[in-house]
Amino acid sequence: MGISSFRDLLVWQKAMALVTDIYCLTRNFPKEELYGLTSQIRRAMVSVPSNIAEGYGRNSTSDYVRFLRISIGSLYELQTQMEIAFNLQYCNSEVFTVLLAQSNEISRMLTAMVTKIENGR
Repeated sequence: MGISSFRDLLVWQKAMALVTDIYCLTRNFPKEELYGLTSQIRRAMVSVPSNIAEGYGRNSTSDYVRFLRISIGSLYELQTQMEIAFNLQYCNSEVFTVLLAQSNEISRMLTAMVTKIENGR
């Protein structure tokens, strides 16, 4: 069965699952972080599946690759912000490790997609 929608992409599905996990985690951040770190982390993570979907919807391979690269950049942004949250003790090491592993897996998948697309030209 082929890919008929961005929703069929495993990487998009994994990114959507991580969005949910991130929202659940940040729900417990201090209220004074609502417009700071909480907002930054959520925006970075929401950007990942959003850019995968937007790139998929473009009629250009170069645009698709560009949006996948933006998703990778957003994951790096998320990882940095998660590190800050961990350092501030907003999450424990177990949660941090699990979320970081999910993020790294999505990053590897996106990098592999970019490589495959670029080599298929």
